[in-house]
Amino acid sequence: MTRRFENKIVAITGGSEGIGLATARHFATEGALVYITGRRQDRLDEAVREIGNGTVGIQGDASNLADLDRLYERIQRDHGKLDVVFANAGVSEAEPRPLGTIDEEGFDRLFGLNVRGLLFTVQKALPLLSSGGVVVLNGSVAGSKGFPGQSLYNASKAAVRSFARSWTTDLKERGIRVNVVSPSGTETRPMRTYLDSRPGVEDVLKQLVPLGRLGQPDEIARAVLFLASSESSYIAGVELFVDGGSLAV
Repeated sequence: MTRRFENKIVAITGGSEGIGLATARHFATEGALVYITGRRQDRLDEAVREIGNGTVGIQGDASNLADLDRLYERIQRDHGKLDVVFANAGVSEAEPRPLGTIDEEGFDRLFGLNVRGLLFTVQKALPLLSSGGVVVLNGSVAGSKGFPGQSLYNASKAAVRSFARSWTTDLKERGIRVNVVSPSGTETRPMRTYLDSRPGVEDVLKQLVPLGRLGQPDEIARAVLFLASSESSYIAGVELFVDGGSLAV
């Protein structure tokens, strides 16, 4: 049986762990040639070994435009085209920062990666993206909520949702679809570290989710592959919530 992404070229930022790593594994299993980025070389090397199937790791930070250039220059040399971009790299608040306590460093850190980095991840990919290519942006339920002490993160993810709307119209003549996948709390290493250091918070999070649990990276990954596949060929500019029903119910 033909695999959905046989010989498709896929770029994933922040692909060395968590949702990015899970998504890279699924794409590779489905026949894609995957390029991932990550800031730490050791984790990136480990991820490349885990994914296998000819996956290429490019060390870099998605908020650094020179690092993005290196990613796309490598894809240009290897294939001269790109079929799917998953702009996944992002960062959240380590500690609550209510209005009145926000500083420039915190603002620049969050918006530098979640907004500026994501924008240039997509814009720099455009010369390589094939007609009919797909862009999937990693958002969050936080973009539709007002979580206390998280206004920077909430706003950065609301910007991601807005980008998908605008870019859908900007790119329609090229037949490039742009959509957002928006998880709720997901069982990743940073999330586990955060929850383990704050007893009781995990129980509160689970109470907010009708399915009563955190999401798993593989569950988010499968939604990304759906949005990137021909199965979603008439879906554009949408935000797909993979959140256990927390926004809908």
